[in-house]
Amino acid sequence: MDIIKDYFLCDKCRNRNLIQIYNFSVHFRRVNFSDDLIYDEATEALYQCTHCKKIFSQQQIGKALKRIIDERLKSLGLPKK
Repeated sequence: MDIIKDYFLCDKCRNRNLIQIYNFSVHFRRVNFSDDLIYDEATEALYQCTHCKKIFSQQQIGKALKRIIDERLKSLGLPKK
C-alpha cells in the first residue's frame, strides 16, 4: 500500500511550517462563601506560521485536519468516518 501524506497548510500563504507559542495566564475568581480569591494557572498553546506569522489555535488545526481526512476519503471513494 502506498503512503499518502497530506499536510496542514496555512490558509493565507500555503506554508506548512509552524512554531508553537505559549501564553501563560492566571485566572482569578471569588467564591460566594469566602472573600478569598481563588486562582488557576493556565497555559494556552498557539501555532504560528513561520512565513506569514498567522496564528492558529489547536481547534482550528484540528478542524482543518478533519477536512483533509474527509476530502482524502472522498477522493478514494471511501465513506467518511
